Amino acid sequence: QVHLVESGGGLVQAGGSLRLSCEVSESIFSFNHIGWYRQAVGKQRELVATITSTGTTNYAGSLMDRFTISRDSAKNMVYLQMNSLKPEDTAVYYCNARGGAGGYDVWGQGTQVSVSS
Repeated sequence: QVHLVESGGGLVQAGGSLRLSCEVSESIFSFNHIGWYRQAVGKQRELVATITSTGTTNYAGSLMDRFTISRDSAKNMVYLQMNSLKPEDTAVYYCNARGGAGGYDVWGQGTQVSVSS
């Protein structure tokens, strides 16, 4: 059974930075892509960024200038570096692993990011 564990969330002032981590219980190459999504209170879950098994990245257009997704395949970790944070970035951030031979669609438990003005 695949497990994803997010960490790195917290409270930060506007303009600050955080790095989120997603620990994957098996090789990240087992999936077509792994991504970060977020859900603010009262809003739908939305894409933040994804990275494919070949390393191709994709971002929600408005976030590309401030957020960077990366991975460490040796550690089975995926990261989200978030810079110049804004109050509207406040949300629960989720890691998702999808596809692969197992046909996965697995979510982590989420990590709260709160940005104060």
